[in-house]
Amino acid sequence: MRVLVADDHAILRDGIRTLLEAQPDIAVVGEAADGREAVELARRLRPDVVLLDIGMPGMNGIEATRAILKERPETRVLILSMHDNEEYIFPILEAGAAGYVLKRSAATELVSALRAVVQGHTILHPDVAAKVVSGAGRRPKEAPTGRPRRVDGLTERETEVLTLIAQGLTNQEIADRLFISIKTVQAHRSNIMEKLDLHDAVELTKYAIRHGLISLDDD
Repeated sequence: MRVLVADDHAILRDGIRTLLEAQPDIAVVGEAADGREAVELARRLRPDVVLLDIGMPGMNGIEATRAILKERPETRVLILSMHDNEEYIFPILEAGAAGYVLKRSAATELVSALRAVVQGHTILHPDVAAKVVSGAGRRPKEAPTGRPRRVDGLTERETEVLTLIAQGLTNQEIADRLFISIKTVQAHRSNIMEKLDLHDAVELTKYAIRHGLISLDDD
């Protein structure tokens, strides 16, 4: 896995390089001190993953993510930030970041997150994931109708299941809510992920947010 590290603190970049280069399957191919440099190096070095801070001078991580993915949409962007507030989380996910890890995370979590995103998964730190779910209802959405909004390609039941997954319910809780078996819930979940080309609950939650399936009344 080829990784580009972008952070405006040299000491942190050095520490990350030392950590990652100790892994047999990871090579740090470059370092950037700001967003513009990250975009340029991503263009030139073609990394598999860009490990990116948000608060950088010149061009921030949100703008850099958009620029990187516009030029190379196959690149995976993993955010490594000290910020876990919604004003950063939602814009960076909407820009296309594949994951969001906090700087207070353990070193092993960062390595695991890199391996996961390069395999196509979306990874959020638990604190970030909780804010994605709880904050979704405060995002501007159409007024709720009392029934789940239909999503193109999904049945009404699948839309219901998707909405409940996005609310953080377990398979058992969804089964109890809809009066169906756990196996049926699992089948719906599998069908939804296949139809939408999504891979885990975090990606399903992000999709539900973008399509307005979660509202304040869902809390």
